[in-house]
Amino acid sequence: MKIDGILFDKDGTLFDFRATWDAWAAQLIDELSEGSADLAAAIAHHIAFDLPTAQFRPESPVIAGTGREAAECVARAMPGVDLDALEARMNASAAAAPLAPAVPLSPLLQSLAAQGLSLGVMTNDSEMGAQAHLRGAGIFELFDFVAGFDSGYGAKPDAAPLLAFSERMQLTPARVAMVGDSAHDLIAGRAAGMVTVGVLTGIAEAADLAPLADVVLPDIGHLPEWLKTASH
Repeated sequence: MKIDGILFDKDGTLFDFRATWDAWAAQLIDELSEGSADLAAAIAHHIAFDLPTAQFRPESPVIAGTGREAAECVARAMPGVDLDALEARMNASAAAAPLAPAVPLSPLLQSLAAQGLSLGVMTNDSEMGAQAHLRGAGIFELFDFVAGFDSGYGAKPDAAPLLAFSERMQLTPARVAMVGDSAHDLIAGRAAGMVTVGVLTGIAEAADLAPLADVVLPDIGHLPEWLKTASH
């Protein structure tokens, strides 16, 4: 099956999850708790973040959830907090997070685009955060489509935002590869009728992704070689 387009998840796929978001979460908890160890522990509990190791636990709802869902988790530890204001604060903080690319992104994306592939990003982060991160990495202009959970198409694991990409680019879904590091990404890809590609630069392990993926790769740097075999 020839692949005409690739739709990427962002966190854990284009960017290494732990190298970016563990540190961000630790800082966020520190700022929100304002020196209260009890509040810090409560926030950490509700987002499944291990304070001693400063790492998200694999079951954390924040990993694949939307920005709103992440704010709702934090709010459970902060009764009476203004949820909209908290979400806005977290989104602004996330947009400024220093991201660690999973691989050198610009040459890879330029190579894929040069092959005539349509490229997109669909993330459960906000569109503002997605644009900030892609611009910061110098790769925003290499994408034909960038959407967040708040872009009007819905959020993963629903198929709708993925199908929005194929419709925008006038591609047959079966000839689009959805590339992601979480079950949410791959469930959405399956529901959209796309080829599903799992990568191991998030928190999920190969055994978690394999049942939902047509192929599991170490990282997106292996896409060019995979495309050679997928197109035959």
